[in-house]
Amino acid sequence: MARWLDGRRPVAAIVLGSGLGRLGDRLAERRELPYREIPGFPEPEVEGHAGRLVAGSLNGRALLCQSGRFHAYEGHPAELLALPIRLFAALGIRTLLLTNAAGGIRRGLRPGSLLLLADQVNLTFRNPLIGPVRPGEGRFPDMSAPYDAELAGWARAVAREARLPLEEGVYAGVAGPSYETPAEIRMLARMGADAVGMSTVLEVVTARALGMRVLGVSVITNHAAGISPAPLSHAEVMTAAAEAGGRLEGLIGGVVARL
Repeated sequence: MARWLDGRRPVAAIVLGSGLGRLGDRLAERRELPYREIPGFPEPEVEGHAGRLVAGSLNGRALLCQSGRFHAYEGHPAELLALPIRLFAALGIRTLLLTNAAGGIRRGLRPGSLLLLADQVNLTFRNPLIGPVRPGEGRFPDMSAPYDAELAGWARAVAREARLPLEEGVYAGVAGPSYETPAEIRMLARMGADAVGMSTVLEVVTARALGMRVLGVSVITNHAAGISPAPLSHAEVMTAAAEAGGRLEGLIGGVVARL
């Protein structure tokens, strides 16, 4: 992997969620590595997840992008879901920028909104840290501040300067693949969740165990079940993610420029 990077030292790794892979395509001096050429990496089976690592630069900063996630609902264990984060840390990357597509629970969140993640609720009932302690990881990582305050401050500053609407809230991660029922959404709202999705939370747990700092941003792609009478579909998620992609790129690009 270090040989493939050809001497580049990425200042951050970015994980691109459903339908959000366009940012990886816009990196300068791009170099791609398909997952099938990386030992242990499965190929994503979900539309909107390309299945490749992309190295390049954005705003003069060297980056490594994971274009396509693995998901629990594909049958993968928590240990495999954490593999890319452990790889990034092994390459010396200390900053992780996570993006995802999510359903809006809070009434003010509309499709196309950007949500800066302030906290999370792990309802996957899995944890990638179960088992022997891996080198460089803490046994009991502190999760009182899963998302980095300085990175979040930079994101707010970028949004203000660009007059880019940016909401903040709590992300609930579930295993999927079925969308939530209206009763489940009411439960999540009472638990304090503002948005819900099927990724991210285990990546954050892994990153914190490794001492990495994390920024998380959700693109709200749909109203959660019961908020709107419209049925939910992955096609709707993809369409909304594509429409919000430019705003997300502007936000992430501004944060990267500050690294």
